[in-house]
Parts: sequence; structure tokens; C-alpha cells
Amino acid sequence: MDFSNLDYQPIILTLKLATTTVIVLLIIGVPISWWLAHTKSRIRPIIEAVVALPLVLPPTVLGFYLLIMLGPNGWLGKPVAALTGSPLSFSFAGLVIASTLYSLPFVVQPLHTTFESIGKGPLEAAWTLGASKRDAFWTVATPLALRGYITAIVLGFAHTLGEFGVVLMVGGSIPGKTKVISIEIYDRVEIMEYTQAHILSGGLLLFSFAVLLIVYSVNRRLPINVS
Repeated sequence: MDFSNLDYQPIILTLKLATTTVIVLLIIGVPISWWLAHTKSRIRPIIEAVVALPLVLPPTVLGFYLLIMLGPNGWLGKPVAALTGSPLSFSFAGLVIASTLYSLPFVVQPLHTTFESIGKGPLEAAWTLGASKRDAFWTVATPLALRGYITAIVLGFAHTLGEFGVVLMVGGSIPGKTKVISIEIYDRVEIMEYTQAHILSGGLLLFSFAVLLIVYSVNRRLPINVS
């Protein structure tokens, strides 16, 4: 296969998008997962449904509403455009927001399950020894939830790499700015450059297999210590 004509910009941009998205997902996903694992609130099923919605909602539907929201007249895009001079739609920041919402269940659900499996026993033991709730979370719950963290990071990263419908609706296909690997593959197929499409598709296929292998290996080797 000829790699000389391969455009590396979409690859670099996709890796940058996936890394940024995973960081944002951990920042917002860990508190949500922790809350879901310990709350008895009546609104818990509603929050769980909202988080899981991207799993069943067609990407184009989610992308359409995000495009409206992030556009120059959207409730989020309009004030941002007024401050920065450019809307969030068709920008890297817009891709990050879209990818975060679209990949949210792939981070929240593994962490939620892990936190729930740990239970309150180890935390209560730490509290009786004088640890604050924050200290107990970082020194007790986080090490015990290592399996969940690894699974969430790997799945969130891999899912962001393979996004198509959402990123196409929100970001379009701007080279060097919003054109990610999945869109590059689509464009190559459209102009019948199958060799380049094979290279990019094969790379994503191998990476996806490696991701699943890592997740299953981690799940076997790092059992959760339940209360």
C-alpha cells in the first residue's frame, strides 16, 4: 500500500479530539457516576436515561440539535459568538462538545457500575478512621475503581475516534480544523480512492480490536473489591 499520499492531518486532529474529549468526559463523568452510584433521589432514572440517550438516538438527530444549539443563533452558540466573534459550530470546540455528549455513556456507565460494586463499606471504614469524604474518594474509592477508570478511558477514546454522523453535522469537513478520520474515509470513498480508504479503515479496525482486547483483559485481571 502507498502511504505517500496519505493525509495525516485528519489522524492528528482525531487523536487530539479524542484526547481532549476523554479529559472533559472524566471531569464531568466521574461526579455524575459517583452521584448515580450513591444517590436515592427520585430523579436518578431521569439522569440515567439522559446519559444513556446517545446509545439509542441516531447520531444525525443528536448532531442536528447540537448544530442548532451551537450555531450563530443557538442559545449557546450565540453568546459565544458575541464574545469570541465566531460560533461553536464548525469549530474544534464544537466537535469537543458534540463528542463529549455523544460519548458520555461510554464513560459514565463503566464508572457507575464500578462505584456501585465497591459499595459504601470501604468508604465508611475510612470515615471512621478520620478521613474526609474527599480523602476517602481519592485514597480508597479511586484505587478500587481502577478497572472502571481504565475501561471508561479506553472506550471513551475509541468511541470518539469512530464518530461520524455527529461530527459531520456539527463540524462539517474543514481540512485541518474539523475533518477527522471517519470523514476522511468517507471523502476518499466518494472519489474512489479505495487504497487510502483501506489504510485508514484498516487502522481503525486494528485499533478497535486492540481496544476491546485491552478492556476484556483488564476486566479479567483487575477484579473489583466489593463491600
